[in-house]
Amino acid sequence: MADLGPLVPRNRAAHPVAYDPDYKTSVARSPKWALLSMESTPSEETGPRFGHQVLGEWDNNLIMNYTRGKAAAMGERILLHGRVLDEFGRPVPHTLIELWQANAGGRYRHIKDSYLAPLDPNFGGCGRTITNENGDYEFLTIRPGAYPWQNRGNDWRPMHIHISVFGHSFGQRLITQMYFEGDPLIDKCPIAATIKSRSQLDRLVAPLDMSKSRPLDYLAYKFDIVLRGRRQTMFENKLEGM
Repeated sequence: MADLGPLVPRNRAAHPVAYDPDYKTSVARSPKWALLSMESTPSEETGPRFGHQVLGEWDNNLIMNYTRGKAAAMGERILLHGRVLDEFGRPVPHTLIELWQANAGGRYRHIKDSYLAPLDPNFGGCGRTITNENGDYEFLTIRPGAYPWQNRGNDWRPMHIHISVFGHSFGQRLITQMYFEGDPLIDKCPIAATIKSRSQLDRLVAPLDMSKSRPLDYLAYKFDIVLRGRRQTMFENKLEGM
């Protein structure tokens, strides 16, 4: 991921299916024709790229970043941490990670989110950080709530956090979702069910990590992001990149 050069197409068999009747919007937006594999262009391989120097003091603290430290978001405080690794288990340093999520009540700060849960005036729902030399990252945030969505009669999304991994060129961006260990809604979610392999779906579930939890403050969840190989994390965006 750190190397510049041609982008390698990903293995399509190791991704969620594009068409699944139980996931209603996939019926209309899934490809009708066979996909074409195109060579990457110089603009995709070389830029633009994120400027590492523009990270702010509160960027990886979603509890405080919306108010710039003046007030805290409401909800169960958690630490999300892990590593970005390549297919051989080697760390991938200096990698931009962005995340976005619903608040503790299950509502996004978005004009099109009309769920009845209230907005938290102190929670924006997004953050970013860069992995260190060992590929480590961490975010302090609140556990997002589950929420209903218009799919079938009574479908609910499990608690989840959206994660974007951005490399060193424009085409090196991958997007995934992270779920929480023990959430019974995972097995009832049509979006999660587009991943047909149970072992692959389990790679999107972050286990509780008591070793990183802080007494009387927050619980911790560990989510490693593996870019390629048999243990790769499942990604939901275009099948090119890192």
